[in-house]
Amino acid sequence: MHLNLTQHSKGNILVVDDTPDNLRLLSAMLTAQGFEVRKALNGKIALTACQIVLPDLILLDINMPGMDGYQVCQQLKADAQTCDVPVIFISALDDVLDKVKAFDVGGVDYITKPFHVAEVVSRIETQINLRSLQIKLQEKNFLLQEALDNLKMSQVKQIQNEKMVALGQLVAGIAHEVNNPISFIYGNLQYASQYVQDIINIIETYRQEYPQPNLKIQTIVNDIDLNFVINDLQELVGAMYRGADRIREIVLALQNFSRHDEAQMKAVNIHEGIESTLVMLQHRLKKTANRPAIAVIKEYANLPLVTCYASELNQVFMHLLNNAIDSLEESVIKNRQLLTTDYGLLTKPQIRISTKVIDLQTVKIAIADNGVGIDESLKSCLFDPFFTTKPVGQGSGLGLSISHQIVVQKHQGEITYSSSPGQGAEFAIAIPIKPAA
Repeated sequence: MHLNLTQHSKGNILVVDDTPDNLRLLSAMLTAQGFEVRKALNGKIALTACQIVLPDLILLDINMPGMDGYQVCQQLKADAQTCDVPVIFISALDDVLDKVKAFDVGGVDYITKPFHVAEVVSRIETQINLRSLQIKLQEKNFLLQEALDNLKMSQVKQIQNEKMVALGQLVAGIAHEVNNPISFIYGNLQYASQYVQDIINIIETYRQEYPQPNLKIQTIVNDIDLNFVINDLQELVGAMYRGADRIREIVLALQNFSRHDEAQMKAVNIHEGIESTLVMLQHRLKKTANRPAIAVIKEYANLPLVTCYASELNQVFMHLLNNAIDSLEESVIKNRQLLTTDYGLLTKPQIRISTKVIDLQTVKIAIADNGVGIDESLKSCLFDPFFTTKPVGQGSGLGLSISHQIVVQKHQGEITYSSSPGQGAEFAIAIPIKPAA
């Protein structure tokens, strides 16, 4: 709100009084002092006049038929458009003025009839000046808040950029360092497996050709349980082969997750990004002493390639999946007094990941959990930088704000959520398949 001040007016005053003589007197008095004056004979007209042109101050008679001054003031203060307009009550000298009620309903001052010009003008100017100062303070507070919000967003952007560079370098470095020795192991295991099989064939041939070996050989065979060793050796080689193959998959997932060499937008398979992120979080999904394993239910649609910043979008998946896991862990803590050996109420913690195409132009990815949900009082703060519900030292408060920035600002999309306490939460990302230039 701004005061309606011009070069020729000290302020716009609305005078409300059911006595025409009082209206004329106050109008003449205030106009002569440089104010712009409007008049209203009752409360209903006054409320309508405020909606048409917002006054800078209202002089309001208390004793009026139909709607008295207190009731008019209450309605003014209940309306967001008029609640900040200062109201000075008018009362005849011999009327009973309920000063407590006058201030309780929102009045800032009162004057009594008969009017003294100097007193009326002084009280009006005081309130208009106060209102002007309040408006200036609000404007400065707004600018300060805007500057603070911009600073926070800059900090989030800088932190995100630094995190992405550091994470990309770390993951790419680990993948490179692990890839070389595991490729060596994986490649040589094929030969080792063949050599083991050759040796086993030789031993079996010896046993066939010499079914009755001497006592020394029989003793060694019995001591080491040769049949067990032969069978177990084959199992061990197979297990090592599968383990090495798993490490190769993890290295590939690390490389896909970081996409360190892809700084520009590129058409990618969204499902590959989700899968690589799940590999990174596999250790958090496993069964613990407090809960069963978290089931991941995938409802993937047939998606086209999506043009995006793959590594940054993977960061969003990482944040949302981590939050879902945290919510399920919190469910365990909140239900601990009810837990039994089969984990009580939380018998089936799960995360549901679904994807689909909307209007042939947008891809939607939804990540839902059946955890504790989000309290209604926290929903307005979820995407604020540095806001976190986690204990000190357990959360930076940047995950959702960074995700919001990546989805909304960098991908021209939107990120939304739905939740009810105790019913879990769902976060949904919608981004264009091909963003506008």
